Amino acid sequence: MEVAYRYVKQRRQFGRQPHFTDQGAELLLDLRPNEEHAKAWIVKQQATAAVQAAPDMSEHEVNTVAVVSVPKGMAHVEGGWAKDDVEGLLRFRKKVEKDEDYIRTVVRLGTMVEDLVKQNNAIDIYEEYFADVPAQHLSQAPSTSTLTILRDPSGVRRGAQAISWQPDGSGRLAVAYSVLEFQRQPAGMPSTSHVWDVANPGAPEAALAAPSPLVTLGFNLKDQNLVGGGQYNGQFTFFDLRKGPSPVEATPVEHSHRDAVRSFAWTQSKTGSELMSASTDGSVLWWDLRRLGGEPLESLTLRERGAGEAGAVLGGTVVEYSPQAGPTKFMVGTEQGAVLAGNRKAKNPADRITAAYAGHHSAIYALSRSPFFPKFFLSVGDWTTRVWNEDLRTPIITSPYNAAHLTGGTWSPSRPGVCYTIGHSGALEVWDYYLKQRQASLTGGRADVALVHRPLASLALAPGAAPRLAGIGCTGGTVTVLQLSEGLVEQQDNEKAVISAMLERESSREKNLEKSAKEAKAKARKEAARTAEPLDGATDEELAQLEREFMEMIKQ
Repeated sequence: MEVAYRYVKQRRQFGRQPHFTDQGAELLLDLRPNEEHAKAWIVKQQATAAVQAAPDMSEHEVNTVAVVSVPKGMAHVEGGWAKDDVEGLLRFRKKVEKDEDYIRTVVRLGTMVEDLVKQNNAIDIYEEYFADVPAQHLSQAPSTSTLTILRDPSGVRRGAQAISWQPDGSGRLAVAYSVLEFQRQPAGMPSTSHVWDVANPGAPEAALAAPSPLVTLGFNLKDQNLVGGGQYNGQFTFFDLRKGPSPVEATPVEHSHRDAVRSFAWTQSKTGSELMSASTDGSVLWWDLRRLGGEPLESLTLRERGAGEAGAVLGGTVVEYSPQAGPTKFMVGTEQGAVLAGNRKAKNPADRITAAYAGHHSAIYALSRSPFFPKFFLSVGDWTTRVWNEDLRTPIITSPYNAAHLTGGTWSPSRPGVCYTIGHSGALEVWDYYLKQRQASLTGGRADVALVHRPLASLALAPGAAPRLAGIGCTGGTVTVLQLSEGLVEQQDNEKAVISAMLERESSREKNLEKSAKEAKAKARKEAARTAEPLDGATDEELAQLEREFMEMIKQ
């Protein structure tokens, strides 16, 4: 049986009946955009992200196993056919060529080689399509990236005062650790410096256990296992990496410097064992590693040219030697802000100092002669970087004053117009004179926090035709190895000609200014002599009156 009930509801109980009709659009509110608010926003760059179903995977190790070379001897016995037994050699060849195994082997190998030759002729995977087109990096912004960081393993905060790369380009560098502040060395500070391998930054490769902390060091240019070092106590010593961490020999205390050896340079010689060292005690000494236990070969006291024995002694902070400028020429930067140029083989010992370049307000910490134009050199001191022409006594280029003291700098060995500077601000500055002369092309580098929070003390570029690595040491003992971009190391098409023209133009400008200044001084002296009133015609009474007036003025 079906039970149903019908619910009935009147129309008025549903509410008012709507009547929809078509009509035109009606403006209710018009909000105009505020242009001032738009200036506070920028358009976000579009970003493209690739998404895949499988997670990204990578190896946790990327370094290859280092090849360990071990020297071993072997016995070599001469064999083969005698030179005069040509007939026996021909008979043996004919016998081998008739052998069936030899024929089958040649046929089988010939088929394999033929397939490879056809593939190589079809497409050359090593072909360089744009080999004749020179590389252009003007559109690339100069940049650096951190390759690795080397930390002092001693645990005591010592400054990385000097860095030296091994000349063979193997990626090894030696770092001198010390504290140069007088009587402020931390208690228990070790005097050991270290040799590092960039491929293995976890631990140093070798130790240099010097009796006194090393202030400066450098690999020998001919024997790359020898490392020379200048000590804090004034002695010079050298190490042989094949004989362990102990020094091989050191200079006698009585014949060494009286202050820390701040800089040294290997000089040109047949054996590659001669060097010159400079110290803040005001002396430059020449040594030979073969006779290091005796007196120095030569010595020089740093005084300005023509000052004589009574002249003030200038403390040496950095020495520069370049065989391109001459085998006997050298330069020394001093604490007083002057650069002294010298000639070791001068006829008169008093004429060894050939020129003095004054301009800096405080000590000079870096000298670098241009590898492309040996007549021009770079000096870094106080707050500026200056470029000099050795024929002039005033700088031809001076950088704007930096906010902090500069502590190092060098020319690029691969680009004529690029130089690098470091300072107490913790920033690396790159000057590219090919692009701009009034400001640095790269400031800071943003390589790592180690280049920002502590003053920088040392700078060295890895050797090579186009060095891509730079080592920068700070006062906290950290050495940051930077990788330079291609635009900073590869030379442009006409860069050498452009930089040469710029340097010659600035030199001519400075010569004209010096000539104008001399003419103005000579003219002023003539004018003063012409307008001066002669006193030859004055009588004795007039002279006595002038004397009385002068004495009255003094009493008043």
